[in-house]
Amino acid sequence: MKALFIGGTGTISAAISRRVLELGWDLYLLNRGSRNEALGASQGRLVEITCDIRAESEGEILEKIKARLNGETFDVVADFIAYNREQVEKDYRIFNGLTRQYFYISSASAYQKPLADFRITESTPLANPYWQYSRDKIAGEDFLMEKYREGFPITIIRPSHTYDERKVPMGVHGTKGSWQVLKRIIDGKPVIIQGDGTSLWTMTSSKDFALAFTGLMGNIHAIGQTVHITSDETLTWNQIYEAIAAALGKPLKAVHISSEFLTRAGSYDFEGGLTGDKANSVVFDNAKLKRLVPGFTATIRFDQGIRETVAYVLAHKECQVEDPEFNVWCDRVIAAREKALAELRG
Repeated sequence: MKALFIGGTGTISAAISRRVLELGWDLYLLNRGSRNEALGASQGRLVEITCDIRAESEGEILEKIKARLNGETFDVVADFIAYNREQVEKDYRIFNGLTRQYFYISSASAYQKPLADFRITESTPLANPYWQYSRDKIAGEDFLMEKYREGFPITIIRPSHTYDERKVPMGVHGTKGSWQVLKRIIDGKPVIIQGDGTSLWTMTSSKDFALAFTGLMGNIHAIGQTVHITSDETLTWNQIYEAIAAALGKPLKAVHISSEFLTRAGSYDFEGGLTGDKANSVVFDNAKLKRLVPGFTATIRFDQGIRETVAYVLAHKECQVEDPEFNVWCDRVIAAREKALAELRG
């Protein structure tokens, strides 16, 4: 197997890159080369093509790729950093004729909001009026399905909330990541959970995701198909935060605030991430994935996986990015809630 990954070192893609190398496949990484060392030593052959696919011309990119290919083609090309139709169109112009299978990483947030049925299959309609990110992903899918009908061999993947060892998944956090929420738990401060915390959600370990993804690579039955990859485990947001606090060895002091209030409270744009995504209850039907990859089941329970993630974050200072503005905002929102309750009580 010869694969080219555009990106390849992110939350989802790093685990897939490691899995590909463990399988002994040839992996070409086309990226700026700033994080490739994070993949560590693995079996297989890793070829680095230093390139900024968003900035460089198609001719420049093709020249760099063909210089390393010796006239061969790729079994798989996967773009992990394509976010809109324009970027996907550029990929098509570069890789049409160079690969037997092109993977586009879309998003489960593209599914209809509000949902007509909380049980989601790949046939659930795509429509998200709340989040431009999701609409851009849908536009990329639409373009690729057009090209599939013309002969371009595509597979579309829709991840939901996937986490790795470097990133603790949260519902409400600032622009600098989730560390400030962890620090609030460590310091005994209250943390905000959207809604009443009882809506249903799914967390997927990147390690499980990688097993499913590699099962679709080179899989002729996946050509022309759209597949979401998630765990079968369903959790409430209260359970998610409780598991994170337990991994920290601290009690959780939860404050529940509606998604609408958080969106209208200013400072942070939560409409897409909450109203357009996390405020909705979702349960994913993975029957299609399991037909395409027989024997696959996500095996990492969230309470187990998050312990590894929290341990990694606590041991690596580079993961502990302070966000004082978000910390102050949380205090202000929680204080406003307490003041309103006190006034209503008389």
